[in-house]
Amino acid sequence: MTSRTDRIEKTVELRAPVARVWRALADSREFGTWFGMRFEGPFVPGKPAAGVITIPEHEGLPVTFEVEQMVPERLFSYRWHPYPIDHTRDYAEEPTTLVEFRLEPAPGGTRLTVIESGFDAIPAGRRTDAYRANSEGWGIQIENLTRHVTA
Repeated sequence: MTSRTDRIEKTVELRAPVARVWRALADSREFGTWFGMRFEGPFVPGKPAAGVITIPEHEGLPVTFEVEQMVPERLFSYRWHPYPIDHTRDYAEEPTTLVEFRLEPAPGGTRLTVIESGFDAIPAGRRTDAYRANSEGWGIQIENLTRHVTA
């Protein structure tokens, strides 16, 4: 049984075509622009995508996504280590969470649902902070994405 804090889910209606939102998610350079990261290469299912955070308070912090699925204009998903802000800690042995961006056509644009799940597996000492930070963070990232695709 999962707890009520195992999963974050947020849905937004974007006034942009599905193809535009998909490009903002699936292209690693464009994703990095609104998300606050710089990646070394493209997103490829089954492959890691390495990069660094470009947001001032965490600038230079390395991040790796394990890209899971890329179903054009429907689903982009990856695994990552949530809230990896301690520069002295190696998160490689910790479980990851699964992030899913689900797209569907909606009147006037695109319905985007962002789901991050798997927080129950995160070590207890980090779980609450990671859940809280990412819950707040997804709200900010959805605002960033909204501005990006409607600019």
